Amino acid sequence: MSEAAGRPAHPTAVVADDPSGFLLSLEPLLREWLPRQRWFAGKGRPVTGFTLDSATPLLPGAALLHLLVRAHQPPADDDGPGDRYQLLIGTSELLPQHLGPAAIGTITRGPLAGRTAYEALQDPRQASVLLERLRIPGALGALGFHRGPYGEVPRGLVPRPLQAEQSNSSVVYGDRLIAKFFRRVVAGTNPDLELPLALAREGCDRVPAPVAWFETRPGEIGDIGDGADAEETTTLGVLQPFLKGAADGWDLALKHLTNEQDFAEEARQLGIATAEVHTALARALPTVTYSRAQTEQLAGTMIRRLEATAQQVPALLPYVPALRSAFAALHDLAADGRTRHAQRVHGDLHLGQCLREADGTWRLIDFEGEPSRPLAERRMPHPPHRDIAGMLRSFDYAARSARPWNAAWADSCRAAYCAGYAEVTGGDPRTDPVLLRAYETDKAVYEALYEARHRPDWLPVPMAALARLAREAPR
Repeated sequence: MSEAAGRPAHPTAVVADDPSGFLLSLEPLLREWLPRQRWFAGKGRPVTGFTLDSATPLLPGAALLHLLVRAHQPPADDDGPGDRYQLLIGTSELLPQHLGPAAIGTITRGPLAGRTAYEALQDPRQASVLLERLRIPGALGALGFHRGPYGEVPRGLVPRPLQAEQSNSSVVYGDRLIAKFFRRVVAGTNPDLELPLALAREGCDRVPAPVAWFETRPGEIGDIGDGADAEETTTLGVLQPFLKGAADGWDLALKHLTNEQDFAEEARQLGIATAEVHTALARALPTVTYSRAQTEQLAGTMIRRLEATAQQVPALLPYVPALRSAFAALHDLAADGRTRHAQRVHGDLHLGQCLREADGTWRLIDFEGEPSRPLAERRMPHPPHRDIAGMLRSFDYAARSARPWNAAWADSCRAAYCAGYAEVTGGDPRTDPVLLRAYETDKAVYEALYEARHRPDWLPVPMAALARLAREAPR
């Protein structure tokens, strides 16, 4: 226990006087609470300790605290700083009954002993404080709040936390705005801010434009933490328009399947929307031409991922030779002299990342990429086939969710989506089958590992796709 934890102090001074002591008082609670959260990335490994990178009161005293905390979990981070998480914590002498599910626990040591710590985003009063900070740009401790030119932030919007997310937390305000609060954060600009801002500057309305955002202030984090990320801004949250009444693409597809309705026209329109986003991204941000060495490197990375996944998902082992040949074909393709365009892409495109408004317009959301992959990898240029392959896999997932499996429905959607894409770009993705097959195979390999770890009952879905892709692979 720190010296500060043992001396009397008023709660209003606790963070300013001894932020590390405050973390020490929370540590026993966080060890139990943090691994239970859906967005905690280190499940299955014990938390051995915490390091405080920053502590910023958003209200006077300890009523509402913004924390950046590193969780240490051996053996993965024996030589590293640990995963960094963003927490918004409230403390109360008496927690209202309706906030019972948000409770983290009762603090038993230090100047806040006897108070209850809780997840503040679940408290409408505290969530309103975050919106007010976003409404008025400026600096606050280690945090910087910013406004863009793409919308207003009215006062008094009633907050409503969303419950269905996994890697982040979101709050809807008055059915007009939605704030995404990134949980596991890494140094750098998050693509979910970077790409929508670039698209807004291009006038592409297929993606809701950021209205406001907040991030760390360079040079401030090191005052408390180890300083590893002190000089690089880290995106913490984004505020965007909320598309009230828009239908989730995944739910819409399942509804069509249940009612035995064709989805081809929706898939075609979605292909058009994807192509418009890709062409706008290619205008807004630098593009590259894949060299022979880069194409060979891409194929090699896919092969290594396949072989590593097969060691963790034994059901994949019989298909490895045939699937490897699909990646080998991509490697060999590098010698044909053709150049391939690469650009910034969505990175994790599927039906659940698409919303259809009442007038039939499709919008794309959630440009964060696959959160489990390093930020530098998520920001790398790729051929557009990466996103296209992700959507083709999503049609297959939807079709296999129905009973009986409707293979014709999936085939129809896949063809219509590619045709819609070609209407905008003039090039059908299916005319480069080796590249498309490689990306689709790589995506299915990723899915197999995810399902084996998190949803074993769903493992047959990517395994069926991998069996098909193995049959189709060049010999």
